[in-house]
Amino acid sequence: MTQPTPLLQVRDLRVNVGERTVLHSVSLDVPAGHLVVLMGANGSGKSTLGMALAGHPSYAVQGGQALLDGQDLLQLPAHERARAGLFVSFQSPPDVPGVKNNLFIRTALNAVHEARGQEPLDAFDFLASAKKTAKELGLPEAMLGRPVNEGFSGGERKRNELLQLALLKPRLALLDEIDSGMDVDGVRAVVALVQRLRREGTAFVVVSHYLQMIEQLEPDAVLRLDQGCIAETGGLELARGIARTGFARARQTVEA
Repeated sequence: MTQPTPLLQVRDLRVNVGERTVLHSVSLDVPAGHLVVLMGANGSGKSTLGMALAGHPSYAVQGGQALLDGQDLLQLPAHERARAGLFVSFQSPPDVPGVKNNLFIRTALNAVHEARGQEPLDAFDFLASAKKTAKELGLPEAMLGRPVNEGFSGGERKRNELLQLALLKPRLALLDEIDSGMDVDGVRAVVALVQRLRREGTAFVVVSHYLQMIEQLEPDAVLRLDQGCIAETGGLELARGIARTGFARARQTVEA
């Protein structure tokens, strides 16, 4: 059976944060519509992978390659990576004081439309779509007119990330502990949105330790990151084993 060509191809990626090497060598493939769960102990490099792919200036790529549909991500400035179809959520989404949520998202969406050769959305059409999507995600409509994340609870910030994801419809989304701070309804909203976008071809890398959500997401692969390298590759049984025994036991098993 012919394997699908990966949408994301990462080869021997090495990343420093300050003077410390965090990612020593990471390689992974994610075809369109596939979902990979990334697990690992604190400090193993999970968030570093997302920030490096996004082009955050504090994460210095020392070597390796990252291709999105054959395009070299590492040679693009951060905004061009987003226009190419990359979406990276924040583990702790920041405030953007003075910038209204609806203007922020519409500006980002129209930049993506421009890159795809599509017509921009006017304010009326955008707002109708944003209100409908916010309601589906359990985000109060009033949040659209407030500054980005200002005064939002932890769960509201994560739902706002889901709103951006739903409207932008990226080609590749890396979600960093999107379930953190979410209630049960919020986790259900995550699963429903991710599964819908997967059917439309979006590829996902999901960082999570929440086994119930991981099982509901039905990942194509589960990877365990350890000391800046992919230490194990498996399926749901790997995630279940980590949930049972923890990362220390998982490392001991591999070393044995």
